[in-house]
Amino acid sequence: MKIYYVYILECIDGTYYTGITSDLDQRLMEHISGKYTGSYTFNRRPVKLVFYSEFTDPGLAISKEKQIKKWSKLKKQALISGDYEALPNLAKKRFR
Repeated sequence: MKIYYVYILECIDGTYYTGITSDLDQRLMEHISGKYTGSYTFNRRPVKLVFYSEFTDPGLAISKEKQIKKWSKLKKQALISGDYEALPNLAKKRFR
């Protein structure tokens, strides 16, 4: 059974990159080495793996990656720190 990984990297500038791969070790090394000069992380190295989750269904993994990419930085930080109870509240829009 093939495993798919949705992962989050923390970049040197404090931003987060979310991606998907079936070979997490290889993909992480590609980010670290700057294999793809046009990628988001190339000029934001070094990067650090701060979160990953495993999936057996590629469709579900792709869906989760797209969902996380839309999240705010605060919501991604809650996911990274394992504060799952905070996730629903961070999805709510704040009105003044």
